[in-house]
Amino acid sequence: MGRRRNAQRYERMKRLNPDYKGFRGYANEPSRPGNTPLVAVTCSTCGRKRNVAVGIAQEQGDSYVCVRCSE
Repeated sequence: MGRRRNAQRYERMKRLNPDYKGFRGYANEPSRPGNTPLVAVTCSTCGRKRNVAVGIAQEQGDSYVCVRCSE
């Protein structure tokens, strides 16, 4: 992106969120409101890894069955 487009993008982000500090790198990216953190869990039936909400992963643990297998 050019310098002008970057500045315009920054201004748009600043208008939406006055506390926006700018991009700080992927490792320091703030969590977005409304998004639940995900954890990779292996399905006990098919053995495939699935991204599951942290609460479900803690609740079901090693006995997790993915939606596809539960159908």
